Amino acid sequence: MNLEKINRFFDFIQKNNLAFQRNTLLAEFTTFRLGGNCPCLVFCKSPDQLTAVVRELTTLDLPYLLIGGGSNLLISDEGLSVIVIRYVSDNLDIVTEKNELIISAASNLDDFAKYTVNHGIGGFVNCSGIPGTVGGAVVGNAGAFGWQTGDAVNSVTVIDKHGNLNELLPDDIGFKYRHSELKIRHDIVVSVRLKIETGDPEALQIERDRILELRSSKHPDLKIFSCAGSFFKNIEPTSAADRRQASGWFLEQAGVKTMRFGGAGIFSKHANIIIQSESNCTAQDVYELSKQMASAVKAEFNIDLKREVLLVGRFENRIER
Repeated sequence: MNLEKINRFFDFIQKNNLAFQRNTLLAEFTTFRLGGNCPCLVFCKSPDQLTAVVRELTTLDLPYLLIGGGSNLLISDEGLSVIVIRYVSDNLDIVTEKNELIISAASNLDDFAKYTVNHGIGGFVNCSGIPGTVGGAVVGNAGAFGWQTGDAVNSVTVIDKHGNLNELLPDDIGFKYRHSELKIRHDIVVSVRLKIETGDPEALQIERDRILELRSSKHPDLKIFSCAGSFFKNIEPTSAADRRQASGWFLEQAGVKTMRFGGAGIFSKHANIIIQSESNCTAQDVYELSKQMASAVKAEFNIDLKREVLLVGRFENRIER
């Protein structure tokens, strides 16, 4: 990147009292705890901060990448040669308007689920325990138990590649299973308008407790295990009458649980979750193991698994799928 432009950007973030780090190890900001350095990591907590930073980077024509909680990313061991913006807030920025909630995309998704339960707001309890931010959930159309984030979206405020703010409706976003057109458009989600319904706080709390207990019985504790949750998407039905099939079942039947590559292994309770099983694990190890897993399912069932985890940066022998 152009050194003069980089210095101008550093001047900008210092003048605006924005927190940042130079030559930052990105492993510290993903749940996989893997990934090399980036030249600069900028911390944005509010929509105003995010908008200002993106507009400045656009004006300077500097490449950048936005991350949230880093829960669905595998970043290359080589790191990235772009500015990285981390849009995460420890506080819930929520405004209620009639039958809508307006929430900052930087908000923690599980904290939001807890908030809705406590305030008797139905429709979001199913996202209990899902790591990451509200913005990440919108972009990836995250969901569980048949519920998807896109089901509740009325509109999304985004910053486009020119630094302009736009409001997109669901038809503009094109929600599909674990996907939205935002991944392709590269618009940055600033905030979201969500439709809400009245719920019973006691019943919602019982359901939240049930979901959290279920998740803890099958999914690793991110405070202990380094991973990104389910690595592959569930398998789409072959007809409208069918239901999606869990990739984990096919992976287990294909015998992947005993697989290892370098320092990467499979979580003992879930065949679709790759973890750091050794301290010397690399992002390339995880990627190579994922290829072996997909190959095993292909050989056994003639099914092509598709990644849910996003690969960022350069990986050797990379296959797009």
